[in-house]
Amino acid sequence: MTDYLAEDFTFPIAAADYVARFRDAGRFIDCCRACPNYGRSWGCPPFGYDVAELLGGYRSLLLIATKITPQRPGLPLSASQELIRPERIRLEKRLRELERRYGGRACAYIGECLYCPAGECTRSAGLACRHPELVRPSLEAYGFDIGRTLDELFGIELRWGRDGRMPDYLTLVCGFFHNAPYVLGWGD
Repeated sequence: MTDYLAEDFTFPIAAADYVARFRDAGRFIDCCRACPNYGRSWGCPPFGYDVAELLGGYRSLLLIATKITPQRPGLPLSASQELIRPERIRLEKRLRELERRYGGRACAYIGECLYCPAGECTRSAGLACRHPELVRPSLEAYGFDIGRTLDELFGIELRWGRDGRMPDYLTLVCGFFHNAPYVLGWGD
């Protein structure tokens, strides 16, 4: 396991404001269509429900950005999952705890599903999800611009690897849509 530092940053925002400013479903659905997981994973579009209607049912959103900085610079890009996986597990567990405590809807799914072996999602066979209690689509899958979110709300630049090497840090973004007057449980 590679040593790294993970820092969480939070940003509460009115759900309607975030949707109006950062959601461009048409643009991002085209990106999703180019991905091999499109229509093949239960965490990916197309969805069997109206995303705008779902999100319109919530007043507030707690955004969480996690910055993962490897202790050794210049790691191969192939090592990125060694850093991302434990953070995804931690983040998704905390988001599900918020759902249980406050109701609401978490967006956490980042990349491939953690709960089924690679390439074995039941969706491509036309079967129900094995783990619907665990899988949460990402903000990207719902059409949100994560680069702008990071830049404008967190002041963090979205970085990409080059020449087979990881950038100096990785960033995960997730969120919790809810109607609670306040949410405790993330950094408080």
